[in-house]
Amino acid sequence: MYEELHVFRVIVEQSSMNKAAGLLNLSQPALSRKLSKLEGELGVELFRRIGKRLELTRIGQLTYEYALELRELHSQYLQTAAEFTTSGRSMLTIGASLTTLQTTLPDVIQSLTSAHPEFDIKAITGKTHEIIGYVREHKVDLGIIASSIDDPTLRCVPLFDDNLLLVLPRSLMITDKGTLNIEDLNGMPMILFSKGTWYRILTDELFDTYKLSPDVRMEIDSFEAILRLLHTCRSATLLPKSYMREQLIIDNELIAVPIKELQNAKRTTSLIHAAPDTLSPSVRLCISEITAKYARSAEDD
Repeated sequence: MYEELHVFRVIVEQSSMNKAAGLLNLSQPALSRKLSKLEGELGVELFRRIGKRLELTRIGQLTYEYALELRELHSQYLQTAAEFTTSGRSMLTIGASLTTLQTTLPDVIQSLTSAHPEFDIKAITGKTHEIIGYVREHKVDLGIIASSIDDPTLRCVPLFDDNLLLVLPRSLMITDKGTLNIEDLNGMPMILFSKGTWYRILTDELFDTYKLSPDVRMEIDSFEAILRLLHTCRSATLLPKSYMREQLIIDNELIAVPIKELQNAKRTTSLIHAAPDTLSPSVRLCISEITAKYARSAEDD
């Protein structure tokens, strides 16, 4: 049917059976047979014949739009196949918001490169709204953002929920009560992530909700730098749970203190991408594997 759809598309664009036949190097009877075959397979009339003029029916217009989408998809596939045939490798570009760059992206890249060493993976970073724009404009193949979105032009797949943790040096005595409450963050010396990410927005919303005024000593755009400075500045911090791996806590001599209100402050990290039929087979495969990876993690939890 692909050949017949191609013929049909040319007829529509040329607005003439004679011109289409010449462009396709077919006789007009052969062209008419291909069009009749397509209409027979679909069980509909694609044109109304008004004298010598052809006018698309409603289903003809829908079929033409489908033929255009099919041409684009076919072109993308041929390009991907040509790149792989030439180099034996496939390119994948991932857009990551600033927080996921340091929390989720490394795990995703490690998982994909382990399963597909033939992939060349490139990462582009930015704020959440920038990553959404990159995906919408096809500047990246898929995006990882620390939020959920409602965009009719994109697909949003939730990967996992994340919440904040209070993290501080083991040597820092904050209270003698044995436990901490949300009110204990008031006046506490803290190093926070720079403004502009979901994590800092969530942090500021938390402070506003509970009328907290911590003693903010520094604002830095690197989780690693924050961890290194906690001991030096004798300060605490609030970091996403997804970032605080057990070995990271041990290596930096830190403790993570559970506070109920922090556990309830959640955001969803999501995978976003364009409609599957506009993506190459390799990108669709990556999306499927990333989604499955986090579904398994949720089952294990």
